[in-house]
Amino acid sequence: MKTLTQQLSEEQLALLPSEEDIAFYEEHGWFITPKQVIPDEVIDEAIAGSEKFYRGERDAILPYSTGYSDWKPGDGDAVRNNQHVSYRKKELRKLLLQPIIGAIAAKLARTTEIRLFEDTLVYKAPITIADKGGVVGWHTDYSYSSNCTSKKMLSAWIPFYDINQDRAPLVVLDGSHKWSGTEHLRCFNNQNLKEIEEKFAQTGREIVEVPMILNKGQISFHHCCTIHGSYPNYSNSVRLAFALYLQDYANRYQPFWNNGEQIHHFLDRVCRKLPNGEPDYSDPAIFPTLWSEAQR
Repeated sequence: MKTLTQQLSEEQLALLPSEEDIAFYEEHGWFITPKQVIPDEVIDEAIAGSEKFYRGERDAILPYSTGYSDWKPGDGDAVRNNQHVSYRKKELRKLLLQPIIGAIAAKLARTTEIRLFEDTLVYKAPITIADKGGVVGWHTDYSYSSNCTSKKMLSAWIPFYDINQDRAPLVVLDGSHKWSGTEHLRCFNNQNLKEIEEKFAQTGREIVEVPMILNKGQISFHHCCTIHGSYPNYSNSVRLAFALYLQDYANRYQPFWNNGEQIHHFLDRVCRKLPNGEPDYSDPAIFPTLWSEAQR
């Protein structure tokens, strides 16, 4: 038996969250790696792969063309969202398979294994006075994966460039993962962030926005029930980032209904099925293991 810890160098092991870091994450619902954890060359390859992807180049094709966000030329550049890119471009898959990402996530979630659930390549063009849009509304990631049993799932947000206040950082509402009744918040397309904040404030909740200011190679993590969004890109440069939604060892499929209608996730159609016919959220072809305490 070979432990995956052996895949990390001594320098990488020193980057894993401490117990104090984990306690901070559990209290606030977010965590930023204190140093660069992804090498420049891996990110530079991912940037090149992203450019190829936007030009229409694919290393593989998904079996369905609908049911997920997939920006195409002509859709506008305020925000480009393309899901499941790691299945279609090898450079993006190489990035998400960096063991340090799953190892940090496993520590934060206090789990023995981290599997990918889904990924999204997100691009924001610099905004001009004439432009409209560019806002990602407040939402929780769990609201888009309510077929999952676990509330320990978390997301890794990997910018491909240095991100300052003007370059549309991801913004989280501090401690919002502890709020009740918000796990199904889906306001991704609501451009009025303050309007939603005011509704939260009316319930007596303290609204503290925390922008994820990161250097290239750093990663921010947030809990699946942490409310987050982002403002337009006011810088003079594009903003490009890779968002990974990660599942812990215990996560499994569960049926989910909304207003009497059963809701399915796109990947439910793609992954293998369990003997009872339900989707297998541990299918390695669709949900690869990014980290495990032991690989048999």
